[in-house]
Amino acid sequence: MSSLQEQIEALFTKSEFTSADREIYEEFKTALRRGEIRSAEKHADGNWHANPWVKQGILLGFRMGRMVEMSQPTETLQFFDKDTFPLRPMTLADGVRIVMGGSAIRDGSYVAPGVVVVPPAYINVGAYVDEGTMVDSHALVGSCAQIGKRVHLSAASQIGGVLEPVGAVPVVIEDDVMVGGNTGVYEGTIVRERAVLGTGVILTRSTPVFDLPNERVIKADGDKPLEIPVGAVVVQGSRAVANEFGKSNGLSIYCPIIVKYRDEKTDASTKLEDYLR
Repeated sequence: MSSLQEQIEALFTKSEFTSADREIYEEFKTALRRGEIRSAEKHADGNWHANPWVKQGILLGFRMGRMVEMSQPTETLQFFDKDTFPLRPMTLADGVRIVMGGSAIRDGSYVAPGVVVVPPAYINVGAYVDEGTMVDSHALVGSCAQIGKRVHLSAASQIGGVLEPVGAVPVVIEDDVMVGGNTGVYEGTIVRERAVLGTGVILTRSTPVFDLPNERVIKADGDKPLEIPVGAVVVQGSRAVANEFGKSNGLSIYCPIIVKYRDEKTDASTKLEDYLR
């Protein structure tokens, strides 16, 4: 019998699907839910690599699914979506703390024991959320985003996902990262372990990051995504517009700045988050 990967890759070339095909897809989605497969993985060299076939499987769900009503007809709030992507089935035995108030976790995502989800939060298909992470109010974990252990995604933080192209690495937040409120991380950006992103920081492929301690500018380059170094403390900043019009009008452009690298004082302030878990 062919492997699950081979079966998904074969299904991806089809335009019409049978009940047997649907069974293969459901097996694939269950493996995603259990964390047995994931859309991207960190290799021994420390670099993250996408698993294109896993992304193909997720995209298959959109093509294969049919629109159904996801709610009871008598309810005031009604939901209509592909039947391949219901809410993730969960029980108390999963060990995930989901606070009352309207959060949603889509099936095909992995949410580890010890995760805390505070309403209203949303975790999309293909996401991987590891042990001890807190997903706070109004926070988004986008499709295929990879979130490490003991991460705090503060209120209104947005972690984008990269589902297409299938070969692209999604947004990655490594272990012990603190993501401040109203922060946005998009377009395959990688935030290395123990980094701290201050409130309102926005990171994209086109965003240069100014590293004050090391006097350098960090940028995405070709296939290499923007990467925030281990332990970096990043805050909002601005830089002057250099042309004459900018100078005469006192204009400046937003830029994120690494003001320091994590130290005991930073650790003490982030330690307070443990009391909320």
